[in-house]
Amino acid sequence: MKKFTLSAAAAALMMSSAMALASTVTVVTSFPRDLTDPFKSAFEAAHPGTTLEVINRNTNAAVSHLQETRSANTIDLMWASAPDAFEVLKSEGLLAKVDVKSEGIPDSIGGYPINDPDGLYYGFAASGYGIMYNTRYVKANDLPVAKEWDDLKRAEYNGHVAMSSPSRSGTTHLTVETVLQGEGWDKGWATWKWISGNMNTVTERSFGVPDAVNSGSTGFGIVIDFFGLASKASGFPVELEYPSVTAIVPANIGVLANAPNQEGAVKFIEFLLSPEGQQVLLNPAIMRLPVNPAAYENAPEGFPNPFSEDFAPGAIAFDVDKSGERYNLVNSLFDVLITYRLDDLRAAVAAVQKAEAAHAKSGNAKAAELIAEARALIEAMPITEEESLDPSFTQVFTTSRAKPETKVVGRQAEVEQQWDSFAVENYRKARDLANQAAALK
Repeated sequence: MKKFTLSAAAAALMMSSAMALASTVTVVTSFPRDLTDPFKSAFEAAHPGTTLEVINRNTNAAVSHLQETRSANTIDLMWASAPDAFEVLKSEGLLAKVDVKSEGIPDSIGGYPINDPDGLYYGFAASGYGIMYNTRYVKANDLPVAKEWDDLKRAEYNGHVAMSSPSRSGTTHLTVETVLQGEGWDKGWATWKWISGNMNTVTERSFGVPDAVNSGSTGFGIVIDFFGLASKASGFPVELEYPSVTAIVPANIGVLANAPNQEGAVKFIEFLLSPEGQQVLLNPAIMRLPVNPAAYENAPEGFPNPFSEDFAPGAIAFDVDKSGERYNLVNSLFDVLITYRLDDLRAAVAAVQKAEAAHAKSGNAKAAELIAEARALIEAMPITEEESLDPSFTQVFTTSRAKPETKVVGRQAEVEQQWDSFAVENYRKARDLANQAAALK
């Protein structure tokens, strides 16, 4: 009898543990609590007895975590903005194909498929990329409103711009890649270098940029659109501009291949796509663009509608395959040429701006020649676009700097050292040439 009682107790304990596991849905996400908390509350209210457990990591760190723990996975869902990150997970067999039911959601938005064609991840919101600015800061510093990426390259914006690192932020990576695709490899990188030369900071997390703009510690921030829309809805003196070169890309969610609670994971996705879930996106703290056109009937006045004809008419057709192919390579290039050499780059850019101001009306041919040489050195790239898409080269970049303490080793470290030497020497020469030009009469 005693033995039976112990066995029954053990069975009850096991059953209780299984029920507790089945009632918990675990999601890893790069989204802030301002977004996840309202969804957690709404989902748990719609599904009594179910708990949504939220683990917050930036996109690159989340991907690395899922890669490292695939054999002992404890997470049900990946929830983030970057479709190229989902492509990485998909290519490595880390996502499950599941049957998700939804109504009223079209196949595409801005010409981009809302869901993965192979059914491995789903779009629940849309995003554009742009320039957020503080209206009081702009007025106090007598600055014009920057509406295009080219505007932020101008000397008058020096020291007034903030951005996060694409290796620490999936949304920033999308912004960088959007400009590279929209303007072309060489021109796109030139744009990022000249803008970066005007930056007062490159933040480690994407949230740091809107915080800086909201507080007025900087004037302009390069952000995913919902940061600007949510800040404005919350009463901050900010506005958002969509440059001509932008992309309308879905934010996504996918079930992990070996999810402990696949059934609960599917329920959460279906909730996100339901009319109730789409309305949560219009919460003033969230302000993300729903993928169901019907949701815009209840949107605040002036809220962007990506299904309207006049929304970002110049938006590019974002190539997620290209972005996914060179995901780590682009992040490494940005860090080596910009993030870790920001002081060198700023010094070179400032020297060119000073020389150009000194000779704006001088007509000095020698000065113009020196300035042109300096500009070409700043804009030069250590690799071509063809190399950036060569699988034999891109596979060298296996280490992500999602975590600051990450050490890069092996062939990737060798290549990055070559790039770093290239950047240091070019920025030094550019600064010297510009200073020579500025000194000419």
